[in-house]
Amino acid sequence: MKVDIKDLYNSGICFEEFMTHDDGAYIEKISKIYNTIELEDDLLAKIQSIDTEIRVLVFAEIWCPDCVINLPALKKICDLNEAIEMKIVSREGNEEYLNDYKVDGKPKIPTFLFLDGEFKELGAFVEIPNLIKQVMSNGNQIDIIVAKRKYRKGEFTKETIEDILKIIA
Repeated sequence: MKVDIKDLYNSGICFEEFMTHDDGAYIEKISKIYNTIELEDDLLAKIQSIDTEIRVLVFAEIWCPDCVINLPALKKICDLNEAIEMKIVSREGNEEYLNDYKVDGKPKIPTFLFLDGEFKELGAFVEIPNLIKQVMSNGNQIDIIVAKRKYRKGEFTKETIEDILKIIA
């Protein structure tokens, strides 16, 4: 039987506990990406102006490269605004919740489900920022290679933050 979304959220773990699920390599990269995030004043103001309770149910695994890249962006938002809280659950065993967000028929991680204070869905961020999705769909092989390389280095966290703000702000 499918667990209620509120119960699933409440069963989730915090970011700090999630980080203990690794012995070092992923923690180091997540920390490095988090520490390099610099936000312009307008983005910072937009994050800090959110005054309604937002809960983010995160489906993630510590070994996933896209989680390593995008979780620091969400963590930065949560650290800048205490009205925004995240809880992390494993994709494994929770795939049924990801049915509406599948890409090419597969549940992808990270999937961030944005919920209001009553646990009603506001929107979702799935796997990678929209800018990377656009570059990949345009089909220019060189642009795709360059964008993926920069993305893997964590150079598109600002785009992830902007995509998240389009949902919650």
